[in-house]
Amino acid sequence: MDCLTDLTLSEFEERLAALGVERWRARPILLWIHRRRAASFDSMTDQSLELRAELAGRFRLSRTEVTHRHAAPDGTTKLLVRLDGGDLVETVLIPEEDRRTVCVSTQVGCPVRCVFCASGLDGLKRNLTAGEIVEQVLWAARSLPEGERLSSVVIMGIGEPLLNMLNLVKALRIMKASWGLGIGYNRITLSTVGVLGQLPELVRQNVTPNLALSLHAPDDAIRGRVVPTMKNVRLADVIRAGLEYKRATNKQVTFEYVLLDGVNDDRKHALELGKKLRGARVKVNVIPFNRVEEVPYRAPSRERVDRFVEALGGCGVPVMVRKRKGDEVSGACGQLRARFAESAEGAESAEGAESAEGAESAEGGR
Repeated sequence: MDCLTDLTLSEFEERLAALGVERWRARPILLWIHRRRAASFDSMTDQSLELRAELAGRFRLSRTEVTHRHAAPDGTTKLLVRLDGGDLVETVLIPEEDRRTVCVSTQVGCPVRCVFCASGLDGLKRNLTAGEIVEQVLWAARSLPEGERLSSVVIMGIGEPLLNMLNLVKALRIMKASWGLGIGYNRITLSTVGVLGQLPELVRQNVTPNLALSLHAPDDAIRGRVVPTMKNVRLADVIRAGLEYKRATNKQVTFEYVLLDGVNDDRKHALELGKKLRGARVKVNVIPFNRVEEVPYRAPSRERVDRFVEALGGCGVPVMVRKRKGDEVSGACGQLRARFAESAEGAESAEGAESAEGAESAEGGR
């Protein structure tokens, strides 16, 4: 049975035509799902009872469900989303003054295995479908009070998005579409650790969100230790790809740098990185490491963070230190990993759980 969150407008029109239903009905039905937060076909009161009954017998509105919800004192809310087959992914809703950002996952597990990140500890299990990606945004939107809307989407949760390219592109198009979520690409940020060959394809297909490229090191030797599966991707090529994407799209590009105590956080590291980025006029998000029990790394002291930022900024590089959000619910950068079983106790409701990176804004990094 088709799930409507997996379908584009033209695909749904074809399905309706095959049933002898007018094509024009596809748009208002999809708008009920993506804009009006419909939880069932019965909610679609501008459609006939007969059509609603036929649709309910032939289509699904959703292929996922929220099984647990966890809220931190700072307002960050983690949702544990169960997929078909029982796999779990994490989604995070991040409030920031008048902004509401949702961070979504694209894979069950992650093949990249950054040494500081919990998401890849068990490797990759499978890619998410386009609908499973889109539904995370829908669940976040449904969590908001009536009248509130999402400000931005960050594709920075579990998984490497550009290793799920086909489903990612379709999901992004559904998010942007006038019949879909209506979230423009300028309000979506895609994070990658360096799958550079797919960036020109995004440009070619005119699917061009903002871009966050993960550096995490000032040179290839340290990057090879921090992101060992990407040791063949040179740091200079990552930087060049980001600048080329910015020129081609005029979209915002940021570089992400997770600070690990004693690994990549020395003043000399900042100066070395500064030389590579001087004059690029691209901001660096500096992200102090968030503790992950399963890995042996630590966050640097406040003094070391300040010294690194001062040195990098002194090279003429715009720098932002990301706020830590969602620490209390393990929702911050590097902590994404489902820990709840279906029988988890103490759930706040039949919704929620763990996910995403503690983004301060619609920018972020892996």
